[in-house]
Amino acid sequence: MKIIVKPWGKEELIEHNSRYVLKKLFMTKGHRCSLQYHEKKHETIYVLKGKLKIFYGETVDELSQKIYLANETISLEPGLIHRMEAVEDSIYLEASTPELDDVVRISDDYLRKD
Repeated sequence: MKIIVKPWGKEELIEHNSRYVLKKLFMTKGHRCSLQYHEKKHETIYVLKGKLKIFYGETVDELSQKIYLANETISLEPGLIHRMEAVEDSIYLEASTPELDDVVRISDDYLRKD
C-alpha cells in the first residue's frame, strides 16, 4: 500500500491495476480538494466516516452540493465537475477506473498545477 500525503489530508493507494483503482482517503475538517473533472476516469465515492460535502455539476456556475454521511455514495462520470470538502474529519473510499493522472484542475486552494 502506498501513502500519498496531500495538503488536505492523505490517500492510501490500496490497489492499482489495469482494470481499477481503490483508494482510502482521509480529509481534514475545513479542507477540500481541487475543483476538477476527469476526461476518462469514472469514480465512485463511498463515505466511511465523517461528513463530506460534495459539489458536482456540468458547469462551474451551476454546481449542486450535498453532504454525504457514512454509508452514502455518489458516482462521478467523466466530464462531471466535482470537489469534496470535509465538514468534519472524514474517511472515504474511492473506486475508479485506472487513469490516476487524469485530473483537470479548474481551481485549487493550494495552488497546485495539473
